[in-house]
Amino acid sequence: MSPISEVFQSAARESRMAFMPFVTAGDPDLNTTSAVLCSLRDAGVDLIELGFPYSDPIADGPVIQASYTRALNSGITVDKIFQMMESLKDGTMPPVLAMVSFAIIFRHGTALFVEHAAKAGFSGLIIPDLPADEASDVVAAAQKHGLDVVQLIAPTTTAERTKQILAASTGFLYCISVAGTTGVRIELPKELTEQLKSLRAQSKLPLAVGFGISSPEQVSALEGVADGIIVGSAIVRRMAEAKDSAAAAASVGAFAKEMRLATGKTKPSKGT
Repeated sequence: MSPISEVFQSAARESRMAFMPFVTAGDPDLNTTSAVLCSLRDAGVDLIELGFPYSDPIADGPVIQASYTRALNSGITVDKIFQMMESLKDGTMPPVLAMVSFAIIFRHGTALFVEHAAKAGFSGLIIPDLPADEASDVVAAAQKHGLDVVQLIAPTTTAERTKQILAASTGFLYCISVAGTTGVRIELPKELTEQLKSLRAQSKLPLAVGFGISSPEQVSALEGVADGIIVGSAIVRRMAEAKDSAAAAASVGAFAKEMRLATGKTKPSKGT
């Protein structure tokens, strides 16, 4: 069983949803990223999604797009991200997944990228621009190195495409709550519940919901229908507003604790 699967099983035993925050690597620099990752660990998050900055993001809203631009302007590279991750390999970090464009993987070399990701300490890959029916090479390489490949599924996904996604995904399903780009929203669509129920009937994979989640109230609304929540823009915005890395880590850590508590039963963390 993969570390990601173990996290969802553990959360289910505790009758709560898993919490996975998103952080942009290198925004505004890797020292800040490292400090924020450690603050998330200490806040007791279950998983972390680490975004690899890309000049042409697929479904990211303005907050995350701006963070990618800042990181690219500061000189971020794939190798630097891997080096930072290796520096955190002390056994205390929760599973970290790379949110990365296939264009980056392809340019790096698929087999080499996956090998380096595993060596650096990643537990999984989320590749938003890789169709499920074209993912066989990545999935094979990931399986070789013990990584999960998580597929995204949207409200607009057809029945045929849904079957392909379910067959190709491991770890969990990344359920996009709304059609469109990432970003904070006041409320989640009512049809989301029906979408999750439909997916639940078709797959045993855990269902994690992302895009638009930014408050404990939205987390509570998903209780009983989702297995996990993913929060991105609300965290990236707090990092952008912080005056330095210490302030970013403190702000994100406090917010993460609040969101983590909203998922259900509390687990001990280094920060409490």
